[in-house]
Amino acid sequence: MTRLLLLGSGELGREVALEAARLGVEVVAADRYDDAPAMRVTPHRRVLDMTDPDALTALVREVQPDLVVPEVEALATEALLALEEAGQRVVPTARATRLTMDREGIRRLAAEELGLPTSPYRFAATPEEYLAAVEAVGVPCVVKPVMSSSGKGQSTVAPGDDPMAAWTYAREGARVQGRPVIVEGFVDFAYEVTLLTVRHAGGVTVCPPVGHVQVSGDYRESWQPHPMSAAALARGEQVARTVVDALGGHGLFGVELFVTAADEVLFSEVSPRPHDTGMVTMVSQPTSEFALHVRAVLGLPVRADDVAVAVPSASAVVLGTERGVPSYEGLEEALAVPTAQVRVFGKPTSHPGRRLAVALAQGDTVEQARERAREAAAAVRVRVG
Repeated sequence: MTRLLLLGSGELGREVALEAARLGVEVVAADRYDDAPAMRVTPHRRVLDMTDPDALTALVREVQPDLVVPEVEALATEALLALEEAGQRVVPTARATRLTMDREGIRRLAAEELGLPTSPYRFAATPEEYLAAVEAVGVPCVVKPVMSSSGKGQSTVAPGDDPMAAWTYAREGARVQGRPVIVEGFVDFAYEVTLLTVRHAGGVTVCPPVGHVQVSGDYRESWQPHPMSAAALARGEQVARTVVDALGGHGLFGVELFVTAADEVLFSEVSPRPHDTGMVTMVSQPTSEFALHVRAVLGLPVRADDVAVAVPSASAVVLGTERGVPSYEGLEEALAVPTAQVRVFGKPTSHPGRRLAVALAQGDTVEQARERAREAAAAVRVRVG
């Protein structure tokens, strides 16, 4: 039996674990805390500090997996690089995991090595470098830690703002303290999309574009397909293929792009794993992003009809508002919304702003699907004990 070690057991990891189990794979779910969502769907769990290289190396040697599948950014990637060099298979590759967990690494790869268009940017490791970067890039600008997730530490510096407030916020929100921040020039984009891109044994397959709404860098809604001109879509797919081919390996990548009113396509970020905005694919595509990821890493076929969107679909998240152990009310009202589905992630604790569930819906149009998803999500009420 194939054994898969899942590094990160949140809501995305849970769906990966379910899809792997459906194909007869034994899943060992690991995370920094016990009873994480993916741990509830497999009997095999491990709790450890995955940023500790010795602990991560010991875990891999103990489990002896056929595949190590990272599902979070907070990992000791130097340990993964050493393990891969010794013969352990890491999905998609340890190098891809290392580069994409660090905005500096992936931005330099995309802009400086691959020559892809991006927003103007500077990196800064000291307050003096930061102030110089803000001056060079100009305001408004976006300030982020080079290592963070779910919008943590991200803010915008507008004209008249004290830029040092954004510096402090970015440093406090970083996953690894002491690392630089990135200062990005503000892009006047018409919209942003995620192109879920699968690199598999048969080549590269790009899913129809996913549109999304973010608040402070964190996903709130997504829908598929997002309308794009033929020219913008072709350029976006070219950018996505270029990035994933440079990263290598097999699996699903979430490639984030900005598109301007003139159909100029700018690369933003990429994650070498299923993307939170791609949760909409659980109802929009015949084969979800999670199933595509598992198929690709197992060397199984990915067909064109796996990613054909038959019905416009949308997702909307349910957030916690208080700290405590969550319970859920309003599911009857949510599921009374036409076509609506609800996925409760099973996180053991709630806190303000934490994603706890997602509502999914279809419609005759994207707008109708979005309305239904928002209505279903609003009906779900989180109580804490």
